[in-house]
Amino acid sequence: MPLHWTIDPEQRLVTVVAEGAVARAEVEAYLDAVEQAGANGYRKLVDGARGDPSMAPEDVLALGVRMRATHATGPMGPLAMVVPGDVAESVARVLGMLASAERPMRVFRTIGPARKWIGGLPR
Repeated sequence: MPLHWTIDPEQRLVTVVAEGAVARAEVEAYLDAVEQAGANGYRKLVDGARGDPSMAPEDVLALGVRMRATHATGPMGPLAMVVPGDVAESVARVLGMLASAERPMRVFRTIGPARKWIGGLPR
């Protein structure tokens, strides 16, 4: 599976790593896991540097709609996302939808600064 995640209740941190082509079903499974764990308010570190978000536009839109709907359920935790430059445009569409949540959010090119930033935020 190209999408791996860890939900750490003690640290209130969700860590996600994408490797290879990531399909809508995998993102849906991740969203289900976060919701079931009650972790929407946790800090999130998403490392997509080795991922390929090559989904159909309707899949990206459906995921964005679902993520926005989640914002109505309560506060969202801060988000640090690592993306390679060549997919920044396609990821930017989804991030635009996520930006409506009132939470700190930053995009990084490498994992080190992202990890440092998210680690410095309150749990």
